[in-house]
Amino acid sequence: MIKSMTGYGSNKGTSGNIEISIELKSVNNRYLDCSIRIPRIYTVLEDKLKAAVQKYISRGKVDVFVTIDASKANDTIISVNEPVAEAYLRAFEELAERYDIRNDVSVMTLAKYQDVLKVEKEEADLEALGSDMCAILEGALEKFNDMRIAEGEKLKSDILARLAAIEALVERAAERSPVTVAEYRARLEQKLREVLENTNIDESRILTEAAVFADKVAVDEELVRLRSHIAQYRSILESDEPVGRKLDFLTQELNREANTTGSKGNDVEMARIVVDMKAEIEKIREQIQNVE
Repeated sequence: MIKSMTGYGSNKGTSGNIEISIELKSVNNRYLDCSIRIPRIYTVLEDKLKAAVQKYISRGKVDVFVTIDASKANDTIISVNEPVAEAYLRAFEELAERYDIRNDVSVMTLAKYQDVLKVEKEEADLEALGSDMCAILEGALEKFNDMRIAEGEKLKSDILARLAAIEALVERAAERSPVTVAEYRARLEQKLREVLENTNIDESRILTEAAVFADKVAVDEELVRLRSHIAQYRSILESDEPVGRKLDFLTQELNREANTTGSKGNDVEMARIVVDMKAEIEKIREQIQNVE
């Protein structure tokens, strides 16, 4: 099962009264490049989120967007600043005694004075928040993987079809190769006879030399290697591991053998076969750029 490097996934959840929304998307990249977009006060959780991403993804440029809504969180704490409140009360009592007036200070009156009450935000439990956030992220990653697997199946089907086309072209080349060798040998024999007609070189020597040179246009070895690469390609496509780099290497090998076949073939029909073969290989190369 192969996976595409491009995909999208999203998920929502809560941690206490905090609402969390996570989206992630990825595009092609040679290695894993993960970027976490999260409110600054929660950046301490970035490494934990990246570790969760690495369990699911090995290649690609991945952007993770974390949106946090803490507006419903009951995290406001109001407390009495006792030293300040007591100082105000002593001052009021002193005023009442010194000027012989009634001390009518109430709770509401005292609370209006600066710094008597302290308003603070309760610190979030980052450990619990991080665990909840990773659980939500894994939900998004599962949807993301489902999309990548579906796209990977389409890529696999297309690649297999093109491998079949290349295999058919290899068989055509195998049928054409003996004809190419025979025609080239005949041309060489004729040329050697023309050049050496006034010499005493033995006829068998001419035939031997022509056979040696003609053998150099045979492409049997290249066709064997092409068949081997195609078989390996199909085997790798069935793997559950990331295979993009292996397929990239094999594609280069397919292209190299096709080039060698074309350069040795020395024949118009063989050249046409190789051109068609290279066109299919190039289409495969484009497809595997998106394989993880």
